[in-house]
Amino acid sequence: MLLLRTLVLRPGGALRRTQGVAELQKSHTEPAQTLAPQARRLLESVLLLVGLGFFGVLCLVWSVIALPLMLLPLRWGRRCGRLGIFAGFRLLFSWAGLCGIMRIDARALLALCDGPPVVLAPNHPGFLDALLIIAYVPRVACVLKSSLLNNPLLGAGARLARYIRHDPPRSMIRSAVAELERGGIVLLFPEGTRTTRAPINALQAGVGIIAKQAGVPVQTLIIESDSPFGSKGSPLLRPQTMPMGYRFRLGRRFDPPTDTRAFVTELDRYFRQTLAGAPQQQWLESGTSRGESAGHR
Repeated sequence: MLLLRTLVLRPGGALRRTQGVAELQKSHTEPAQTLAPQARRLLESVLLLVGLGFFGVLCLVWSVIALPLMLLPLRWGRRCGRLGIFAGFRLLFSWAGLCGIMRIDARALLALCDGPPVVLAPNHPGFLDALLIIAYVPRVACVLKSSLLNNPLLGAGARLARYIRHDPPRSMIRSAVAELERGGIVLLFPEGTRTTRAPINALQAGVGIIAKQAGVPVQTLIIESDSPFGSKGSPLLRPQTMPMGYRFRLGRRFDPPTDTRAFVTELDRYFRQTLAGAPQQQWLESGTSRGESAGHR
């Protein structure tokens, strides 16, 4: 637990105590920021390409390792799969912190590491959201789309970890309830996909149905990001202003719902109020997530 706590508090030795994503970035002077604008943009583009390549290599290597591990008993395979993904993503984001690509404040996730089973319900500004959560909370079982479970780079590792297939819905609910009964955490984005409009997309009922059937709380997670990288419709290779800031805050914990429809309405209201001043609202409202200008400084 001491090692995990150290890693969460100091990923890449880069985190400091701050009040938000803006303060998180202002508290650092990055090597790239001392260069001329054109040289800085070139360096940032190179770092982004290297980071994406690093991600691809990690996923490919783990997929090769995961395939024979599928022969392990269910319990051991699940444990090996989740620890392997946790270690790989932690390595990736620690490297990203050291290189000045990202600044991550994930201290709030510490409380989940030894906490009770919950349905974890975050907002979803970008595709890095799930990767970051898994990198700091290894006991998470993520609900994934079938396309990701069938993906050559991600599928083998996700299946070894016994992540939950999103469809068919009844099977997904049964698997999620079983995971919660084992004491795990089920990660499910209530929006169903990445946010495309401010402050949040319309919410789906799956979070409430699972929590109701399992009799566990719904723990909201607030993700704040000042970068449109990985947002819906934004090309991955689009130049990004670095460091890209990410901050996680534990939000309200809702009791197990009795009325799913009323719960979804209340959850929607809560997210809209809480995210009203989040950094991502600027680029969501400007249409950056749909591939328009990224506002590169």
